[in-house]
Order: sequence, then C-alpha cells, then structure tokens
Amino acid sequence: MHWNQILAVVFVAIQLVFIARAILRPQREPASRVAWIVVIMLLPGLGVLAYILLGETSIGRHRIARLHQVNQVLQQAQATEWPQQIPERFSQLFRFGQSVNGFVPVAGNLATLLADSDAAIDAIVADIDAATEHVHLIFYIWLTDHSGLKVVAALQRAAARNVACRAMADGLGSRLMIASPHWQAMQDAGVQVAVALPIGNPLLRPLRGRIDLRNHRKIVVIDRNITYCGSQNCADAAFLVKAKFAPWVDIMLRFTGPIAQQNQLLFMSDWMAQTHEDLSRYAQYTPQANAGGFVAQVIGTGPTLQYSAMPEVFVTLMFAAQRELFITTPYFVPDEAMQAALCATARRGVKTTIIFPARNDSWIVAAASHSYYGELLAAGVEIYEYIGGVLHAKTLTLDGEVSLIGSANMDRRSFELNFENNILLYDAAISQDIRQRQAHYLAQSQPVTAEMVEQWPMHRRFWNNTIAMLGPVL
Repeated sequence: MHWNQILAVVFVAIQLVFIARAILRPQREPASRVAWIVVIMLLPGLGVLAYILLGETSIGRHRIARLHQVNQVLQQAQATEWPQQIPERFSQLFRFGQSVNGFVPVAGNLATLLADSDAAIDAIVADIDAATEHVHLIFYIWLTDHSGLKVVAALQRAAARNVACRAMADGLGSRLMIASPHWQAMQDAGVQVAVALPIGNPLLRPLRGRIDLRNHRKIVVIDRNITYCGSQNCADAAFLVKAKFAPWVDIMLRFTGPIAQQNQLLFMSDWMAQTHEDLSRYAQYTPQANAGGFVAQVIGTGPTLQYSAMPEVFVTLMFAAQRELFITTPYFVPDEAMQAALCATARRGVKTTIIFPARNDSWIVAAASHSYYGELLAAGVEIYEYIGGVLHAKTLTLDGEVSLIGSANMDRRSFELNFENNILLYDAAISQDIRQRQAHYLAQSQPVTAEMVEQWPMHRRFWNNTIAMLGPVL
C-alpha cells in the first residue's frame, strides 16, 4: 500500500472518530449532531479542526472537578425554608429555578432600578467607598475607560481601609484590563485579583478545554447585604472597543437583603474554583431580611451545571404567562423549544412583545435572529427594533408581577457556553419599574411587520436561514 493510500485511510479514520464523538456526545440536539457531521464530512481537515476547537463544551477535567467540589461545599450553606409569599401559579417557576443551583427563593429583599449605565457605576463606586468588610465582584468585560478606572480606584481606596477586596474578570472579555498596568496596580494596592478562564497560550488552550467558553457573569457583592445584577459590564456606555455601535443601553438593579447571599455563593464558586482560596467563612452569614421585602432567587447557569437550564428557565416563564410577556434581548438564536414556546404564548392570546437592537454588533447573530422573524410574526408575536444604540438589556417581565433580569441572552452561547447569573423575582412594584423601562425602550424602537419581512430579497432570506442552520455549530 502506497503512503498516499495509508494517509487517506488514516484521514478517513480520524473523520470517523470525530463523527462518532459528535454522535455520542450526550445532551446534544439531533440538529446539532447532524450539523457537525456535515461540517466534518464536507470540510476535510478543517471540519475536524473546527470540532476540536468548537465542538465540545469542556473547560477541562480539572476545572470541572474543582467546580463540583466547591459547589458541594456551598450546597450546605443554602437556605431550605420555602417562602409563603409566592402564589401557587408562580411557585413552579421558582421550583424550577431551585433545580438549577439548589437556591431556594428568599423573602425580604428590596431593589432599586438604576437610571442608566453611569448611575449604575456611580452606585457601585459609592457602595465600595462605604464598604467596611469586603467587596467581591466579577465582570465579563472590564475596560480601562472612565467607568472601568473609577471602579479600579474605588477598590484601591477600599483596600487601603483594610476592606477585603476580590476582583475577578474574564480572560477574554477583560483581556485589555488584565494586560494593563491598572491590573497590577490593584494588586499592589492590596486588591486580590483573579482571571476567570484564562486563555494562556492560544495554541495549547484547546487541549485544556474550549477556548470560547467564558464567564459572562456580572456580580457585585458588598458587605454581604448589597448586591447588583443586570446586563451592565464595567465599562462606559460609549463602549470604545465597539464605538460605532454605541451607546450600549444596559439595565442594572441594586438589591439589599438575603438575595445578596445567593450572589455571594455564586461568586464564591467561581473564585474558589479558580484560585483555590477557601472562602467558606462567607457562606455562614445570612443577611437581614427587609420588612415588606419581596421574594427573589439567583439562577446561575453554565456548561458544568444542569444542561439546558437557561433555555428551560425562559420556556418555563413563557408558558406561565397569562396576560403579557415582554422581553428585551440583544442576541436571539433560540433552540426549537424556545421558538415554539414563544409562538405558542402569542397564539394563546398572551400579548407577547420582543425588542431587539436594530444594529447588532454581531452580524452572525443578527442574520440568525432575522431568520426567526417570519414565524414569530405569523404567530402574533410583536417584534420591535431599538434604534438608539445597542439595546444590551436582558429583561423579561411576566404579567406585571414576575421579572427575570441578569446576564443571559436568548442565544446558544448563553444556553451552552457561558457562565451566566440572573435573578428571578416576584414583586409587582419592581416588576412595574422594569416594565416602565421596557416601555421607554419601546418608545425608541420601530415595529417590524410581516410585510417588511416578506419584502426582504431572496438572497437576504437565503443568507439568514443559512446562518441559522449553522447555529448548532457556531
């Protein structure tokens, strides 16, 4: 047998091995398996390389083992008493939320909806300046701009007062901050810093897990009783790394009460898994409940946790709606179950509204999103596109009583690849505040009609549908 024949046999064998891996990988949609098989077969060599880089959601066995070990320790510190304030029709939502992290919904929380990105950063800085015990924070994107450096300076001031400060940033999203002198300056000032999912050598990184699995969380916990949750990164609204799409329009809530402890536990799981520092002492504290406060629950998802938890949270909320479902999300690449749930919600007579940004910073996501418009509109879903910048706020309000806010988008990255944090809450007042903010977004949006979609040229529809087909791969 000639060498070229031997190489051909070896090559085919390698292809078959990776096709088998695509077929045998657990918890994968059939469409995803088929997509990967097609890619491996039609792109010789490149298809196998693509599968190695993007085909499996692993952050490495060591990290997974460490995360599971840390989470087992933290499970012991979680509340177990179920609050009585939750009506029966909403209890299923929080029951499902509990199945993700084991977090039982807790009562006695208060929240303030901050006016905009600048107000959110100013509030975080003010709370850091008032901190007496500790400051814990994680950001996916932390830039060396005005807002980013304000937080850096506040952490340095807090560390100078002997406040324990721990700051974590994602290795990809915050690479500019991590590589800057400000990162070292924080360490010199006494701030403990850590990189979530560091990239290291890009050529060797795939051997230790998929490089684009990221920590997309935005968590701030201060003195155990204060926490923040929303879409806000540690950056200006001008977002200089993608300035042509600016402003970035975000939403952030400041919470006080027992919900802070659940965000604390989520922070601890990330920190302890990455640094091996034992923070168990922080798990023993229960923040004081506020009189008349509402019920809330942290839902933290990720590739090492319950599979498909995030899309199932969305679908569960959609099917619970009886009067109105209102959603804002910058990135929309749903799985089949979510698309069907949205259509079914509208067909049940529930007023269903979604706002997307008119200009998306990701042309791939924009094309894939547009492929779903026709079916949604035909089912009665009202679609709007925000024209005042990138609407980055991830919000869901349900019948004016329940809200979900956090870092998760309605796309496959948030479903399978990113570590996300969200807060589910039951309260008419704060839900109305969020709903009014959604109305503000709506006033700056333009409707998308079925007639508009039907008038798209064939090449545009072909492109949108082709990109959407590749969603399971991308």
